[in-house]
Amino acid sequence: MIEVRVSDARRDFSEHINRVAYGNERIVFTRHGKGVVALVSVADAEILQRLEDAADLAIVRERLEDGDASEYIPHDKVVADLIK
Repeated sequence: MIEVRVSDARRDFSEHINRVAYGNERIVFTRHGKGVVALVSVADAEILQRLEDAADLAIVRERLEDGDASEYIPHDKVVADLIK
């Protein structure tokens, strides 16, 4: 990954966008030598989202297997309670 200071990023932001979009690079913007944000392609962001979704689904499945179904609140009731 390429590291760029935030102060430099402002000046050359369109160049960084092009490097990520067309060069398949990842850029980490730093402040005081520490990474604060990363610029990644849409394809990379979609992969990250799928990984997060899969991890969330694994947690839900695990909790459903371990829990007592009689303790669960039906979705319709939760929504109705939120609308009140």
